[in-house]
Formats: sequence, C-alpha cells, structure tokens
Amino acid sequence: MEQLETWQVTLIIIGVLGIIWSNIALLKYATKFEVKQKLEKQTHKETTKKSAD
Repeated sequence: MEQLETWQVTLIIIGVLGIIWSNIALLKYATKFEVKQKLEKQTHKETTKKSAD
C-alpha cells in the first residue's frame, strides 16, 4: 500500500476543514430564520382545514 504524498494529505485536510467551515456557516445562517414559528403556523392551518371539513 502506497503512502500519501504531502500535497495529498494537505488537500484532504483543506477539504475536510472546508466542509466543516461551510456547515458552521450554514448553521449560523439558518438560525436567522424562524422555522419553528412558520412550521407551527403551517400545521395549525392544516389542522383547522381538516376540522372544518
């Protein structure tokens, strides 16, 4: 089994750090949205439609 060269290891580390950084950025961006309140409104509308029928 061949060993990885230095540039390959560096590329793997940069790729992993990039994925981690992008996931953290996405989580920070997602916290700006009020998903829970919107979800509650949607489910509340659906339940009122079903009870009206």
